[in-house]
Amino acid sequence: MSRTAAVSQRGEKLRRMTLTGVFSALIFVFTAYLHVPTGAGYTHAGDGLIYLAASILPFQYAAAAGAIGGGLADGLSGFVIWIPATILIKIITAFFFSNKGKKIITVRNVLAVIPALIVCVVGYSVYEGTVMARGFSAGAMAAAFAQTPAYMVQVGASSALYIAAGLALDKIGFKKNISK
Repeated sequence: MSRTAAVSQRGEKLRRMTLTGVFSALIFVFTAYLHVPTGAGYTHAGDGLIYLAASILPFQYAAAAGAIGGGLADGLSGFVIWIPATILIKIITAFFFSNKGKKIITVRNVLAVIPALIVCVVGYSVYEGTVMARGFSAGAMAAAFAQTPAYMVQVGASSALYIAAGLALDKIGFKKNISK
């Protein structure tokens, strides 16, 4: 490999790591500080920034941003018990979106919101119904799944943020400009 190619690869890795840090911070802020308390936790639009990160960055970087930003938000907001679930759910959520192509907002990425919703609802509800209840019971699971409307609002707000930000970034050619 030539010296120029090696420098270029290091520059690309540094750019990705920097964007991962920026997205981690944005996810943290939009989750920890811009949220509405609900029964067992809170509803926020921070997932929209995970969707955005996963539409811009390769999977491993987007997954790291989601896990770091979401995990820090839970930990520093006093919801430490939720950190394991958040890290796993945010990593899985990033998997559904694609950074391939020239645009952030594509049909595939907009449709990725559907499995993201399912993972959010099922993941957090099962975690709450088993771990938080210290064992499995039908009553605990029913109570946990009663939080579904709050999770749906969270994914709806996150989707609106994602689409608005993604369209704005697509309009200025963000993906093309960042890969220079």
